[in-house]
Amino acid sequence: MSEANQESSSIERLIYGYVVSNKMDKTATVVIERRVKHGLYNKYIRRSTRMKVHDADNTARVGDLVSIRSCRPVSRDKHFTLVEVVERATDLSAAS
Repeated sequence: MSEANQESSSIERLIYGYVVSNKMDKTATVVIERRVKHGLYNKYIRRSTRMKVHDADNTARVGDLVSIRSCRPVSRDKHFTLVEVVERATDLSAAS
């Protein structure tokens, strides 16, 4: 009985976002953009949320597309952990 409850609570959704800062140790800032419909004009508006993510191996770089999931609070601001780097950012400075 308790195993079934444990499995159902461990199913969590993945959230995808872009890394905007990785200057802190074991922490990255990820911006998540979503589209919401305006109540009066019925147009879609982009809204964004910035979250601090626990990155234990410091693998995320600025511009990377990452997947994150919620976890227990690691610190005052960090409630998400990095699952994987989905797509690496292209380095534009090396091409110049």
